[in-house]
Order: sequence, then C-alpha cells, then structure tokens
Amino acid sequence: MLLDTCALLWLAHDQSKISDETLGRIEAAPTLFISAASSFEIALKHRTGKLHLPIPPQEWISEIIRHHQIDVIDLDLEICMKAVDLPPVHKDPCDRFIISTALIRNIPVATADRRFSDYGVEVLS
Repeated sequence: MLLDTCALLWLAHDQSKISDETLGRIEAAPTLFISAASSFEIALKHRTGKLHLPIPPQEWISEIIRHHQIDVIDLDLEICMKAVDLPPVHKDPCDRFIISTALIRNIPVATADRRFSDYGVEVLS
C-alpha cells in the first residue's frame, strides 16, 4: 500500500482522519510505501510555513519511516515519464508522481483525494 502525503501525515499525527477500514488495511499491509515525492512535499510545506513539525523535516521523515517501517519508492525515469503522460485530471506534480507510482507498481493508495481513482488507482480513504 502506498500512502499519499496527507495519509502519511495523518498516520503520524492524527489517525482519526483515516477511516477505520483504511487504518486496518494499513496495519495489516505487509509493506507500506511512500513516494520520495512526499518527502519533497513535506519539506516544502514546512519551509513555507504551511506545516509545523517538531523537528527538521529530514529528521521527522526518517523517524516516521523507521517507526512505521515504511519503504520509500524513489522517483525513477519510468515513474517520472508516466507522470507526464497521465491525463490532466490532476495538476499537482507530487500527486502525479504518487499516482504514476501506484499504477506502475499496481498498488492501492491511501488518500482522501478522490481524483486518484480517475486514473484507475485503487483508493483507500
């Protein structure tokens, strides 16, 4: 299962924003993933003051990855090119990277963003 950036933040700080069904699937998942794009998005939101973290973003992300045993999927050529080729339903480049990752890896995404399903991605909200 792939967590989008909001799902990662909610898992770390406010699990009440994740449905009980999705939280159960997260807990039962053999492997949790995030896209490396989520680290960029978190660091950027922190830098612009839109996200408060108790420690610097790089430390925070490392701690969350370790604590929840999350694997990071790097952005590679295939993911980047797939993100460009997606129809323009979603304009956010970070979300497009997450969507293309889910499509290539054939894994569901925990997200509150219903537009992900417009791309044929299995969405868990």
